[in-house]
Amino acid sequence: MDRTRIVSEDPGGWQDPPQYDPINSGPNWRARLRKLFGPVIAAVVVLAKWLFLLAKFSTIFIAVAAYALIFGWKFAIGFVTLILLHETGHYIEARREGLQPRLPIFVPFLGAYVRYTRGLPWQTVRVAIAGPILGGAAAAVCYVIGESHHSKLFLALGYVGFLLNLINLLPFWPLDGGAIWQSARWLRLGGGRRRAYYAYLFYAATALMLLLGMIATYRHQTRL
Repeated sequence: MDRTRIVSEDPGGWQDPPQYDPINSGPNWRARLRKLFGPVIAAVVVLAKWLFLLAKFSTIFIAVAAYALIFGWKFAIGFVTLILLHETGHYIEARREGLQPRLPIFVPFLGAYVRYTRGLPWQTVRVAIAGPILGGAAAAVCYVIGESHHSKLFLALGYVGFLLNLINLLPFWPLDGGAIWQSARWLRLGGGRRRAYYAYLFYAATALMLLLGMIATYRHQTRL
């Protein structure tokens, strides 16, 4: 910036010229509108997110209501919770693998599913088997509660939990077992023979534990 000589009581002094300050020609309508409607827009965004989550979770309530018509509300809640925990196993592992999973969606009388970005075969094996593992653990908790409290309801839930997770391990698409076997085959043919054997081992061990749990929880019942 150029220095300007200003005549004052000290003729030899140098001072900076005053800074230019433009005159505000009118009100800033954009800033005022942003200030006025900003909270409203933020509230709409939050409401949209909550409505989206409500729509996601509404399928759970629909499933509970559907199963309650046949099995009663107590068994329906436990049954849907077991399915939710099974899908949560897929969700947790898919998220750990960085596969961007979405929240579980329930389809009454057909089960539920978790959508996620498809990864490598070894990732698919781990995501697919995580559901039956967590679902089997939830069924085991029901079995322990049923035995300790002599609850036919929890024993029935444990049996159904083991059975459903075991059925999910059948080696057919679109079941978890089908995804595991297909991914293990790709690993075996693509140079990942060691991981393919690990996949078969995890598959067999999980299926055996579920079968033993189903046998342990079986009780002859006519009505809950």
